[in-house]
Amino acid sequence: MNSRRNFVKKATLATAGISMIPNLSFGAISNLNNQKLRLAFIGVGLRGTNHLKNALQRKDIEITAVCDTDSSRIDLVLEKIKKNGGKKPKVFGKDDYDYRNMLELKEIDAVIISTPWLWHTRMACDSMKAGKYTGLEVSAANTLEECWDLVNVHESTGSHLMILENVNYRRDVLAVLNMVKQNVFGELLHLRCGYRHDLRHVKFNNGKQPYGGGVEFGDKAISEAKWRTQHSLLRNADVYPTHGVGPVATMIDINRGNRFVSLTSHATKALGLNKYIEKNGGKDHPNAKLKWKQGDIITSTIETSNGETIIVTHDVNSPRPYSLDFQVQGTQGIADFDYGKRRFFVEGLSKGHSWEDMEPWLKKYDHPLWIKYGKYAEGAGHGGMDYFVMNAFVESAKENIAPPLDVYDAAAWSAITPLSEMSIENNGEPQDFPDFTRGLWVKRKPYDWLNNS
Repeated sequence: MNSRRNFVKKATLATAGISMIPNLSFGAISNLNNQKLRLAFIGVGLRGTNHLKNALQRKDIEITAVCDTDSSRIDLVLEKIKKNGGKKPKVFGKDDYDYRNMLELKEIDAVIISTPWLWHTRMACDSMKAGKYTGLEVSAANTLEECWDLVNVHESTGSHLMILENVNYRRDVLAVLNMVKQNVFGELLHLRCGYRHDLRHVKFNNGKQPYGGGVEFGDKAISEAKWRTQHSLLRNADVYPTHGVGPVATMIDINRGNRFVSLTSHATKALGLNKYIEKNGGKDHPNAKLKWKQGDIITSTIETSNGETIIVTHDVNSPRPYSLDFQVQGTQGIADFDYGKRRFFVEGLSKGHSWEDMEPWLKKYDHPLWIKYGKYAEGAGHGGMDYFVMNAFVESAKENIAPPLDVYDAAAWSAITPLSEMSIENNGEPQDFPDFTRGLWVKRKPYDWLNNS
């Protein structure tokens, strides 16, 4: 009889988890809950500290605990909290699993996780099992099994997870989303995106500087070079897809009336990291002889159930300016936009048959979130979009409702990594996307980005 009751309880939680649609104006401070959100942080490196800084700017948050195995980072954040007039939080980090002791605290409502990638899923699952509203940095998972772990734990516990993809809140991205939802481009056909960012100086250092100045990684390095570089040595995959895919997935309602169906991926040869090491450390440096597995440029093509195609590019080991390479094309026109490139053409609106400057249109379709709250975003990090991703997380957590970027998004977007790895390994063989919603994408309603603001 107990097993029957447990089954019914889990089934009810699963249904609630997947069908709940956020109904909160997450751009504004809620009046529904006057109590402070008791927030904890797992990982207070560069990214975690940025989240903590933004949390300290809010009057509706109390930071009750922090966890990091690096005592110098703990000292830094404790000083920040003290200078801000906050109470000293409880501190954890005596070993890799001390975060589990932190999660047992009753004085924690929500947790933000900003740790190395291999810890993301296990920490997020432990957080949800502990009943905490969980914010997880990107990417959310490394394997298909981990993607399913996130979904299964959410559905069995009813605890929510938000993937903290800040690019979804970039001002030009939200303006183009506004244009898409108002049918400026007609019915969408094709989208492009990616992560094209020269990270060679991030992947190596000399152990004395956070970025640059050497060719060491792993135990001899600090910051991201301690862990991020190892992925390029061991995996030929798009290991960081969500900055590009997150925004375009939102534009075509993935998991909400549409879904990713299949993926094919190809990789170039790997030369960039060897050349960087030879230039900065010499041809005789031990690292110059390493055989890097990750191709310098990885190109994936995704098909969707509604008939759109998406090209995703991963390019971080070669010299190039930063770009996420956004392009949105429909039956009426096309937008080609990113930092340093903003152009579009819409049939019947554009003059002649040539590209137009997109800036006037970005202003015309500026998203309500930025119009109302842009002034609060100044100085929040990454051009202000960090303010909005934190705000969405906090407002959703205070009401304990499904966030705008939920666990099904986290799983679908992160699945690109293992699927691209399998496709490349099998000469570009198509890989089927799992349906993490178990068929319910058909009836899940799209999130109303324009009116929930």
